[in-house]
Amino acid sequence: MLDWLKNITKEHPEFYKDYLSKFEKKSNRYVILSTEKTGLNPNKDVVLSFGCFGVINDSLLIGDNFEVVILQYKFFHDNGLSNEFIVESKLEKLGEPEALQALLKYIGNATLVGYRIDTDVEIINAALEKQDCGRLKNEPLDLEIMHRRLHDINDKQFTLDELCTLYKVPISDRNSASEEAYKMGLLFLKLKSRLGLK
Repeated sequence: MLDWLKNITKEHPEFYKDYLSKFEKKSNRYVILSTEKTGLNPNKDVVLSFGCFGVINDSLLIGDNFEVVILQYKFFHDNGLSNEFIVESKLEKLGEPEALQALLKYIGNATLVGYRIDTDVEIINAALEKQDCGRLKNEPLDLEIMHRRLHDINDKQFTLDELCTLYKVPISDRNSASEEAYKMGLLFLKLKSRLGLK
């Protein structure tokens, strides 16, 4: 609850200061954020990859994208897991510090959109804390909450696939972070339109 006190006198790295400076003015850009992670506990689990697309106005901008696999060899070694998929991946691979720097540069001051986005934000905040950074400052928008608000539903949870089916967004058998971000981007545009968001 008082996490901000930990960072009040801390000297942050330059890349984090650059990120903070972008919040002097409001952005009209949304970033669809998808993460692949080892679990939901920000204190134990790690992010394996990021997939993102930018949205401005009513357009999902395919050219405005970010995708990276994060080298988490220590986590895999410490937990006796195989890192074969990382080695075989053809995507750009970065260490966690470099991936976080690249992510912050990419998202800037955009509003972050995702499915159960609070989980992604918390695990990213835990990783940022390891780099002597503060927390993400971006406003989050959650797709499930948007759907529940649209239909005034408070007593039911929805999977991402259920939401996609409801809004006729194609579901793929493949599921990389970028493919999921694209699917969430299409869903977001439909929800955004129906909720009258600018």
